[in-house]
Amino acid sequence: MTRGILRIFLGAAPGVGKTYSMLDEGHAQAAAGVDVVAGIVLDHGREQTRAQLAGLEVLPARTINYRGTDFAELDVAAVLARRPALALVDEYAHSNIPGAGNGKRWQDVEELLAAGIDVYSTVNVQHLASLGDVVETITGVRQQETVPDDVVRRADQIELVDIPPELLRQRLSTGHVYAADKVDAALANYFRLGNLTALRELALLWLADRVEEGVAAYRESHGIATSWPTRERVVVGLPGGPVGEVLLRRAARILSRVSGGELLAVHVPRADGVAGDAPSALEGQRQLVTDLGGTYHFVGGADPAAALLDFAKNVGATQIVIGSSRRKPRLGFLFGPGVGARVVRDAGDIDVHMVPHPLNGSGRAVRTRGELNKTRVLVGFVLAVALPILVQLCTGQLSLQTIMVVQLAATIAVALVGGLWPAVLAAVWGILILNFYSAPPVGTLRIKDPESLLTLLVFLLVAVAVALAVDQSARRSREAIRAGAEAAILSELARGILASKDTVQVLLEQVREHFSMRSVTLFRSTHPGAPAGVHEGNGWNLEASVGDEPPLVPEQADTLEEVSEYWMLGLSGRILPASDRRLLSAFGAHLLALEQREALSVTQRENLQLSQDNNIRTSVLRAVSHDLRTPLAGIKLAVSSLRQSEVTFSPEDEAELLGTIEHYSDRMDALVGNLLDMSRLSAQMVRPIVGPVAWQEVLPAALHGVPSDRVRRELPPNMPAIDADPGLLERVIANIVENAVKYAPDSEILVVGSIGGSGSATINGHPASELRVVDHGKGVPAAEVMAMFRPFQRLDDVSYGPQGGTGVGLGLAVAKGFTEIMGGVLEAAQTPGGGLTMIIRMPLSTGIMREL
Repeated sequence: MTRGILRIFLGAAPGVGKTYSMLDEGHAQAAAGVDVVAGIVLDHGREQTRAQLAGLEVLPARTINYRGTDFAELDVAAVLARRPALALVDEYAHSNIPGAGNGKRWQDVEELLAAGIDVYSTVNVQHLASLGDVVETITGVRQQETVPDDVVRRADQIELVDIPPELLRQRLSTGHVYAADKVDAALANYFRLGNLTALRELALLWLADRVEEGVAAYRESHGIATSWPTRERVVVGLPGGPVGEVLLRRAARILSRVSGGELLAVHVPRADGVAGDAPSALEGQRQLVTDLGGTYHFVGGADPAAALLDFAKNVGATQIVIGSSRRKPRLGFLFGPGVGARVVRDAGDIDVHMVPHPLNGSGRAVRTRGELNKTRVLVGFVLAVALPILVQLCTGQLSLQTIMVVQLAATIAVALVGGLWPAVLAAVWGILILNFYSAPPVGTLRIKDPESLLTLLVFLLVAVAVALAVDQSARRSREAIRAGAEAAILSELARGILASKDTVQVLLEQVREHFSMRSVTLFRSTHPGAPAGVHEGNGWNLEASVGDEPPLVPEQADTLEEVSEYWMLGLSGRILPASDRRLLSAFGAHLLALEQREALSVTQRENLQLSQDNNIRTSVLRAVSHDLRTPLAGIKLAVSSLRQSEVTFSPEDEAELLGTIEHYSDRMDALVGNLLDMSRLSAQMVRPIVGPVAWQEVLPAALHGVPSDRVRRELPPNMPAIDADPGLLERVIANIVENAVKYAPDSEILVVGSIGGSGSATINGHPASELRVVDHGKGVPAAEVMAMFRPFQRLDDVSYGPQGGTGVGLGLAVAKGFTEIMGGVLEAAQTPGGGLTMIIRMPLSTGIMREL
């Protein structure tokens, strides 16, 4: 069955017209004869959006009751049964209510697409998972409803619905987005001009990345090797020394002239004997890259110039910034062109900036190169031919023994420059010249004197032995350099893994970058113990991957590395040579260490949870055995008294006994309620649904049962709405007021509200609103404030407060847990003049209902 087409309408903020545009396109498709139905469309009270639904077939939503409230969800079964050609499904990132089936609406959409139904949907940029932290920094609101970026990027079409921020604020002011009573709060908070401008830029940049992916795919499919500079992307080659900071700051200045550019710093360990890899300098430069908004990469390769260019071309770089060569120009002919010269020569259409620095041309960092490259070998062969002739011309009048010593020195010089085979050629060619011009009979290749023959043979053996020693030294030098580079790479890998949260992804990205692969996949075995070659494709599950077009089964990979019976690495892009297999095995060993560490972390968390559960269980048993028995005993005593037939109680006595029963029943209800709430918090089963709430709306229910003469309310009439779950907020206020009434029996309780936006009324630097519950009781010592919020902690458990307090000590713990899970803050402070002030701080409302 052909998969359906997904088209997403992307917006920078609520109210830009995503749903309206989706419905408009639905009408256009219906007019063209396409079978279109509206699966679920939310107008949020906007008349223009509601009017767009007219003329479209609307499927009834599935109604689910959750915590006493009915919620409308997409009826996936109904859409599948109807099987339209196109379904309109609003709010792609929406979290479904428990009981709806899938946890997210985008998973519902996947079912429709798999059934061959085309889908149009909508999403705001703040719901993209990768931008959650950025959006929170801009707006002060943490979005709990998110959708993975790669899920959105897989859409066949993404259309940006964009309007200027000024126009959006105008639409908001005229009531086209939110109700009139929510406009002022929205304009002053989430919909500030700066916020909307930043969100708009985020949407444009994110979409530009997606477009760039399409450009890269087009270039690859059409075999286009040249770079298309769709945006400025500057790659900085870090040599490993202090000059790296100079290069980074120069690259940052280059990017400051454009917007939307990207900075990538690359370090390739030197394998040519040039010193410079300073770990402290690299660590400082890594932090500097992060501060400048760039990314740091560690790439392996025998040739730094080639590795740097490969990386730059793979990421689509437009400019490369490198330092000028540290070699003395007069020594260049011995070693060939430097890294900078080769980068300039082979960069193609990428601009290269060579930045001078204090070490430029100083020669202080140059030492003998261990690697016998092609240039040195070629020079060795030239010397092998020329030097014996030159020696013979200069020493032809000397004795045979003297000439042989000089020829041996020339052969050693050739060996030092070109290695084994040039030295062998020099030795053989020198022997022939000696035999022809210096050994009697002169002018022929015949040797008359056996002693001369022995001398020539010894000369040849010594020359070849010296050449072999030089060549072996060069090989050992290359091996040592390679081992040092591998050690540096593994050290960097370990540092990166320890500093990262998503360690598996870091490992795979390191493998991909180091071996210059297109993609790397981690497979997990479903049949542990079977050899790698015996596994079929479905015997491995794809656990994680990085790069483009990752292999889905091991058979699709160009290189396989079996890490253990459970894990296998699959690399695509090229077949890895045997010389790199050892390092790949080391990467695999790191993967096993990660697996073991993660298993230990899971076990540690489980043990910690078991310990906490055991403490709670012990405390619950204590509460049941003591605190719950007290009200039960009071109730039983009152009921037993009323049931005595031989005793006649006056109406006043009966009322008193009934009041006792009611009082103790209320106490038991509160105790059991707190126990249940604490168990839900411990099990992480509380899922608040936050939306615009006014303090005045929840206070009456929260203060129900508290004598009116004990509480005085002072709330400004213009307090803006906050984001909270009304039920949970009511419990928070009720528990705090109950605690104040209990421990300050002779004090009036004052409930005071304040408008956010200044002073301390902020959460993470963003405006909030406060509610303060003030009493003038004995108060709590500053050193014991934090102890109040621990579960099963009562004032009478320590050396202060009234003795004989009742309750299980959960009221404030539950209040703090509920407040924080709604995104608020609960604090305690000493009341001036004595007493305790509890401060509930909640974020100002954004006007959006969402589940946390």
